[in-house]
Formats: sequence, structure tokens, C-alpha cells
Amino acid sequence: MSSSVTVLDVLLYGEPIGTLTRVGGDRVVFAFTDEYIESESRPTLSLSYKDSYGELITNFKPTQTRLSPFFSNLLPEGSMRDYLADRAKVHRQREFFLLWVLGRDLPGAITVQPADADGEDWPADAHDGKNDQREEARENALRFSLAGVQLKFSAIHEARGGLTIPASGVGGSWIVKLPSREFDGVPENEFSMMQLASKVGIEVPEHALIDVDAISNLPTGIGSLQGQAFAIKRFDRTEAGEAVHMEDFAQVFGVYAADKYKKASYRNIATVLGVETDDADIAEFIRRLTFNTLIGNADMHLKNWSLLYPDKRNASLAPAYDFVSTIAYIEDSDAALKFSRTKRFDGFTLDELSHMAAKARLPEKLVLDSARETVERFMQEWASEKPHLPIHTNARDTIDEHLAGLPLVTDK
Repeated sequence: MSSSVTVLDVLLYGEPIGTLTRVGGDRVVFAFTDEYIESESRPTLSLSYKDSYGELITNFKPTQTRLSPFFSNLLPEGSMRDYLADRAKVHRQREFFLLWVLGRDLPGAITVQPADADGEDWPADAHDGKNDQREEARENALRFSLAGVQLKFSAIHEARGGLTIPASGVGGSWIVKLPSREFDGVPENEFSMMQLASKVGIEVPEHALIDVDAISNLPTGIGSLQGQAFAIKRFDRTEAGEAVHMEDFAQVFGVYAADKYKKASYRNIATVLGVETDDADIAEFIRRLTFNTLIGNADMHLKNWSLLYPDKRNASLAPAYDFVSTIAYIEDSDAALKFSRTKRFDGFTLDELSHMAAKARLPEKLVLDSARETVERFMQEWASEKPHLPIHTNARDTIDEHLAGLPLVTDK
């Protein structure tokens, strides 16, 4: 049995591209392999590893306890991290060991595994509990391993219409988001907003509402849950189950999850899309930004926008996710991030969009036309669909009140 795991191999599409080395205490340094550095056709790991000339950055300083932002953002946040850390018997802040135990089923095409052949055993100094609990703790943690705040788990869609949580947490093609204990109707809210987004022309993954009692193999220790859960198909997995690499914009900007409401703006995201993607993605970004302003989603932070790498090298805007009308639960007149100059929903005007387009060097006509079209389609679809969507009445009424105060809707 290995007494300590000091090196983790980082694999992209199953091929080693780097290592995370524990160099003393909980200090960790990342390094790319020589083969990855020298390859002219290397797949993209993250835009954060490109310098201003588009060249690969290869020198990194050690981090203490936390991993660097790209790897830290692969791990769960908040209560989900607490739950998994407790099941794994490792301290929630010791990210090297959290990544070690959760590294088989991460977002995108990245996996992390011990470099030592004996590294499947818990390292002695990682464990926060009794030694005879190590393997059981590791298996419990491996069931649930996707980054996120809500209680959400990788799952496999069953032919009978239910969902099951895979015993190892590896290879699930769906994500199940369980009901909130604090707020009523969150799964119904998200399902309704995603349905509406699709009708407005936004790219959304396949999704469904499912009874909690139709989900088998739910984890122990989360208590009794009732009602419906929201299930969404993973867009970082192909129909054949192959991984498609992705990264969120906290990773793109090198921002820790704790700062996902800070450090950047929607204008910054737009600037990246303008450089790295095409007009279709820019228009889609404006559609989503407009849509989430219309529904009053004050939680579209950096981790709720992502890039995909379908050809392994070039970025495109990932499908939409985490669309919830948060004003139904928390009164808030501000967006999660600044648009260009303001965070106020009622400050999201054509003038603000023109300012964003100029500063992000985007085609102004494309930006303004996309916003206008989205407002028009939204208002039509919302009027038609709101009586039939499963969103709770108070949430529906709150959206109506919110729309009445938006200049983008009222100033025509």
C-alpha cells in the first residue's frame, strides 16, 4: 500500500498531458508534459493557458492547499463539496485529494488519476477519519463527482423512463438536480425556463422533469426528498459516451469559484467570444443574455457560461444551462455580473448593448438585432406558454411584474 500519493497524472481525451505534484505539505504545482508542449496539434486544455500571443504558457507557481483556478473549478462548491468531502473523509479545502478521489468523472474530457500504480489506496496523510473507512469513503465519494452548488449527480437514463445514479459515479450521460430544501418549485422553474428558451431559439440540451421516487440508488445521508427533480443531458458527452472537452468562464479567466460574481463582466465574456468564436455564437450569447434579463435570472455568473471544444482545438459556445428565474425566490434588481457599465436589469438597454458591442469589438447591428428579436420572440412565447408551463404561480406573476419594469420591453 502506498503511504502517500504525491503525483497525479492529468489526462485529456485519455492521453497524459501534465502532472499535479504535491511538493511539500499541501503545496501543489502543475506542469505540462514535454510531449504536450512540443506537439503542434495538441488539443486545447484551457484558454487560460494561452498568452496574449496565443502561445502556450508553461511556467506555473505552486499553490497552497487550493489548486490553481482551472483545476479548482473542476471540483464541487458549497454544500455539495461539504457532502462529498465528508463521504470521502478528506478536508473540504484540500483540493489535491478531492481531485484525486473525484477525478474519474469530471466536466469535459479531462480525467485525473494517481501516477503511482498503487495510488488507488488512500494516502495516509489525506484521510480525516479512521483508516478502516478509507475504501468505503472513496467509493461513496466517487458516486457523485460533478462540479456545482446544487445537489446534482451524474446519472444514466434508463429505458423505463427513470434515472439511476451509477454506483461509481463514472460515465453518466445525464445530470440530475434534486429539489431545493430552501425554495419550492426550483426544478419546475428551471424546466419551464429551459422549455421557453428553446422556443425562443436558444440551444438547450435535452431535459425533463422526473419524480424523485423514479430515481434509483440515491445517496445515503441526504435525507428524504419529495416532488420532482430536473434532469438534463450532458452536452460534454456524445451519444456514444465519448467525452467532449469543455471549460467554464471562471476557468477561462483564471478565477476561483468564490469570485465567480467578480473579476469579470458579460462584456469580458463577449470579448472572448468575439476573438475565439464566430457571429453565430455572438448572436447566441446576446440571445441568452437578453433572455436571462427578461426572466430575472440574477445568477448567471462566470460558471454558468461555458465553451466546448468539439474539434479538440477551437472553442465554441456550449449549450445553455442553469436558466432559473431567481427573482421568484430572492428579490434582486441586479444581474450576477456587469453587462458593460451596469448590473441593473433595468439598465439593460439598447444603449448598454451598443456600449458592450463597441468595447468588445462586436458587430453592433448583430448585437442589437439579436436582442430585439429575442425580446419579440420571448414576449410572444411567454404569453402563449405561461398558462401551460409547470412553473409555480408566484414565480409566473413575479416575471410579469419584472417585465413591466424593463425598458427593453416597454420602450418601443
